[in-house]
Amino acid sequence: MLLVDHFPPALPAALEGRLTTRVPQPEDVAPVTGLLTAAMRRFDPEAAADEAALRSRMVGLKSWARRQVVVVPVAADGTASLDAHPLAWIALEDRASGRTNVQFVLAAEAPEREALAASLLDWAVEVGGSFARARGVETTKLTTDTDELDTDRQRLLEAAGYEMVRTWLHMRRPVAPEEAASLPAPREGTRVRRVHRHPSGLPVAQDVRTVHRMLEESFADHFNSYRESFAEFAQRLIENPEEADWDHWWIAEIERDGRWLPAGGLVAAPMKATETRGEGTYLEYLGVHRSARGHGIAKSLLRAAIRDAAERGRGFVDLEVDDDSPTGADGIYASMGWETFERTRSWHATAPSHPSRLLEPPTGS
Repeated sequence: MLLVDHFPPALPAALEGRLTTRVPQPEDVAPVTGLLTAAMRRFDPEAAADEAALRSRMVGLKSWARRQVVVVPVAADGTASLDAHPLAWIALEDRASGRTNVQFVLAAEAPEREALAASLLDWAVEVGGSFARARGVETTKLTTDTDELDTDRQRLLEAAGYEMVRTWLHMRRPVAPEEAASLPAPREGTRVRRVHRHPSGLPVAQDVRTVHRMLEESFADHFNSYRESFAEFAQRLIENPEEADWDHWWIAEIERDGRWLPAGGLVAAPMKATETRGEGTYLEYLGVHRSARGHGIAKSLLRAAIRDAAERGRGFVDLEVDDDSPTGADGIYASMGWETFERTRSWHATAPSHPSRLLEPPTGS
C-alpha cells in the first residue's frame, strides 16, 4: 500500500505528469542513502550517510517525529512509482517547541531542479506551521545546515528566504596511546565519572535526568537553544537505543558544602573507521552548568573522553562547536590540541502557525 501525504507539496507545473510525491517506504532507504552520500562526497571523499540511522528516520521509530515525502517518477497508471529510485527527499522533524529541523536532498540529475527545491522548501513552511500550531506557539524556526563550500545548496536556501545565521567549526584532535595514563586529573574539589548503570546495562534514571538538566541549563544562553523536555529527550533515546552508548556518557561533579553536586555532562559516541582513518570518538554534547564555570570542568570532561579513546585504541576525537560560542569553547578546544578540518553553516527561516487545513471549506463550496 502506497501512501501520499494528505497535503503534499505542490510540484512545479513543468513536472506535472512526470513526478509526484509519496510517503517513504522501506525500499526508499537505500537510494536516499545514496543521494545523501553523493552530496556529502562532493566535499569529503570518505563521507557516507549512515543507512541504519536513516532507516530509523525514514520508516522506523524516529519517523514518528517527522513528516516527510520522497519525489518519484509517475508510474504508467498515474500513481507514485515504487520501483523507481527517489529523485529527492525532504523531512521535517518536530525537534522542540519553536524549532523544526529540515533535511532535504535532490539528485543532481533531477529535472527542474531549482523549481523542485523551491516547491519542497515551500512545503516545509506549511509543515512547520502545522507543527507550531500543535505546539501552541506562533512560529517555529526552520533550521538546516550546509557545508561552507556547498554554494549550490546555499543558493537554493537563499532563494527560499533562509538566512545564514552561524558558522560551525568541525574540529579533530589526535589521540596518543600514552594518554590513557598521562592526562591531568580534575582539579581538587571536582571529579568526573561515567553514568551509573544497573546490572542490565541501562543507566540509573537519576543520572539520565542529570545529564539532560546539565545540557539544557548549560545551553540556556545560547542563540540556538530550544527547550527540550525530559520526556522528549528520553523519547529520542528510546527511538534508537543502539545509538545510546552509555559507557560514553560522563557527569562532572563539584564539591560544595560537603556535597557532590552536578556541574556538567558529556555525551559521546564511537565513530566508524574509514579507508584512511581508524576508529574515533565523536563528542555529541558537552555542557558545563553556568554555576560551575571557571573550575576546569570542561577540560576535565574532555580529558575523560580523550583518556577513554586512548584506552580503546582509537586515534582521534572529533567535535563541533559554534564559531561564535559565547563561552569561547573553540579557544579551549584549540588549546587542548583540536584543529578545524571543516566548516558548516546553519540556515534559518520562520514558519508561522496556521489553522488546521482540515477546517478549510471544500474547494468550490
